[in-house]
Amino acid sequence: MIERFLKQTRFCDQQDYEKNLAFIVPEHFNFAYDVMDEWARERPDALAMLWTNDMGRQERITFARMKTLTDQTASYLQQLGIGRGDMVMLILKRRMEFWLCMMALHKIGGIAIPATHMLTSRDIQYRINRAGVKAIICVGEEYVLSQVTDAQLHTPVDVRVSVGPQVTDGFHSWQEEWNQAPAFVRPQIPNENSDTMLMYFTSGTSGEPKMVAHDYLYALGHLTTGVFWHNLQEDSIHLTVADTGWGKAVWGKMYGQWFAGATVFVYDHEKFSASQLLDCIQQYRITSFCAPPTVYRFLVHEDFSRYDLSSLRYCTTAGEALNSFVYERFLALTGIRLMEGFGQTETTLTLGTMPWNSPKPGSMGLPNPQYQIDLVRPDGSSCEDGEKGEIVVRTDGHKPIGLFKEYYRDEVLTRSVWHDGLYHTGDVAWRDEDGYYWFVGRMDDVIKSSGYRIGPFEVESALMTHPAVVECAVTGVPDSIRGMVVKATVVLRSDWKDRAGEALVEELQQHVKSQTAPYKYPRIVEFVDELPKTISGKIRRVEIREQTAAQGHS
Repeated sequence: MIERFLKQTRFCDQQDYEKNLAFIVPEHFNFAYDVMDEWARERPDALAMLWTNDMGRQERITFARMKTLTDQTASYLQQLGIGRGDMVMLILKRRMEFWLCMMALHKIGGIAIPATHMLTSRDIQYRINRAGVKAIICVGEEYVLSQVTDAQLHTPVDVRVSVGPQVTDGFHSWQEEWNQAPAFVRPQIPNENSDTMLMYFTSGTSGEPKMVAHDYLYALGHLTTGVFWHNLQEDSIHLTVADTGWGKAVWGKMYGQWFAGATVFVYDHEKFSASQLLDCIQQYRITSFCAPPTVYRFLVHEDFSRYDLSSLRYCTTAGEALNSFVYERFLALTGIRLMEGFGQTETTLTLGTMPWNSPKPGSMGLPNPQYQIDLVRPDGSSCEDGEKGEIVVRTDGHKPIGLFKEYYRDEVLTRSVWHDGLYHTGDVAWRDEDGYYWFVGRMDDVIKSSGYRIGPFEVESALMTHPAVVECAVTGVPDSIRGMVVKATVVLRSDWKDRAGEALVEELQQHVKSQTAPYKYPRIVEFVDELPKTISGKIRRVEIREQTAAQGHS
């Protein structure tokens, strides 16, 4: 399959990859037709998806069956009056219908807007107004239906569909209507490559969500994510831990994995459980696994001797920087090296540790040559090795495959991050002499104390090596003398919680001083039961800063 889209499909090392990665871009590229339907023709009986849930239900869907289901869904959406360019919000959790709707919208040229089931009525109203949403397809559950119904009173949409078991007045019933749609007729030209295919409201570690618009080549850009970074083959069974309401779902549960012809494994569950996740890997013989560092931080505290994880061949992580302690612990437990990657809702994989690279624990890896990556100073000049700077993508008049089109309906915001041939990620890192990139923090999160620039991640990594710490977040607190001081908000292991107090605070402070430069130690330590996070699992440091200010720390 991938030979249709790459001039060279195998690489022996990073130099080969950087020199010879080149895409073949079809006219009117459409992932649903050009990849999924082609797999249905070439390998009709191969398993495209293995879907399970926490109630014991299981569905095995071949590529041929996937084509049948997505054609039926495309026809159903057409019957509802949805067509090319129409905005459709999908609030479907990990239900199988999410994948059917995504592929069906691609087939008819509609625009998918995945959203989390945790949205309130106000959140839904904001998205309807900002994007001009025409239809909402959502799970038929009381909370979601009530929020969509309330939003409808203030900001109506033309079409609302409930995907069982409940149906409320004003909603179409997927279960009753879907089967009644006629045979699907493919549109003559469903899309141009430059058309908007997918739009995400970013989870937002600060401020109102932005509307990140991607074109049809975004799916093609994820070929490198699944085939190379995840190192997938046709016999792979891949599990990425991600809710469909955020961008990591299409990073790890759709495009790149199906370019490789792998089986996408989906575990539909209500509440995260590290032990249940390990049970799934054991029971379904998962071969490839990807999760954010948050998940690995919980996994390494489980008793791995209780599970047969011998099927696992390859593991990756992205979403936040990975603490080296977690890397080393997971390696000791499984013998598998975690291969880190970096990207944003606005991009596909921009930095990564590929199969031909040796991972450096804590490093995001090397640039993906799909993008021209650099580190720059505030004046835009390039940083030297070892110097901290902002990660940027050099565009020089062209848009790399996978980079977003724009922030929809916000030219000012788009130009604030993408101008003069540079897309500014807002993330700070440094590069070592081997070309590996090391995450420091978001530009807004970097702490300036007594003339020093302190990245939250380096302090968090030091804290994570203490046996008491499960998770932590480091933020800056205003200080009249130093400008800012370092604060650590810490989640303790259950067997350490009764020791929370001044003695443990001092112990953690001394521990940080022993692990990194002493000036970085947290002068304030607060113990909490959990850290505030976005739906994508990223720690909301902005919320911690707001809480600290409200508490009067200074």
